[in-house]
Amino acid sequence: MQGLDDTMLPSPTFSTLVLSVNERVAVLEFSRPDKLNALSRQLLTELILACSWLNAQQDIRVVIVRGKGKSFSAGFDLADFANVDPAITPRESADLGRRATDALTDVPQITIASIHGHCIGGGVVLAAACDLRIASTNTRFSIPEVDLGIPLAWGGIPRLVREIGPAATKELVLTCREFDAHEAKNLSLVNTVVEPDRLVRHVEELAQSIASKSLIAVRSTKAMVNAVTEEMIGTARSISDADTLVVASADPESRAAGANYLSKRRRTQ
Repeated sequence: MQGLDDTMLPSPTFSTLVLSVNERVAVLEFSRPDKLNALSRQLLTELILACSWLNAQQDIRVVIVRGKGKSFSAGFDLADFANVDPAITPRESADLGRRATDALTDVPQITIASIHGHCIGGGVVLAAACDLRIASTNTRFSIPEVDLGIPLAWGGIPRLVREIGPAATKELVLTCREFDAHEAKNLSLVNTVVEPDRLVRHVEELAQSIASKSLIAVRSTKAMVNAVTEEMIGTARSISDADTLVVASADPESRAAGANYLSKRRRTQ
């Protein structure tokens, strides 16, 4: 059998993502390994475009979402978002993460997050947007936004509340503490934990298993579950997340908290 990275269908090419297709399974890979796949504005924009392309692909039944190199994703790219882009307003820039997360949620295919290394902040939100999540034992999760002086945005709060409950969401978001794959499994944030050398094969086998099933049955299941969760805890109000981010970025106390966090991180590196 050919590997999942063998491109069998024409697919778009990007600078910060690699999208490959083998028959019924696609792989969507964050490709900024030198930055631990930090989520830049370009990567988020390309993710929206990739998801738009996937929406039109009836033959693709499963999409594996993973990160190239040592990590799934180190979260949003602080340096990139700190640089003003004259081609985009601050609010539009702040809203890119929500749009990318919603785009990933809304693709008709079953999405499987293959998580290893660091999965931080926005990376946790993107993983939570996937239908299934498999993590290796070397994964380290954290949600440091509050320490940075900003709220967790991109629809992260409702998604986490749906997956792990309100109390656990408050604790992890407010303390910003690191947690491992086994705790993530106990919290129901991930479905399965495997050894690092088993991650790729396990996810590929799961993808092939789901891709072999009835298209109507699989897509209907996803649509019904998503409809129920939206009724329980919807993400529509997350459109205002960008406004909160813009306000926080201009708040003196928030800016001081972010500077303090970054200073501490540099001293420990």
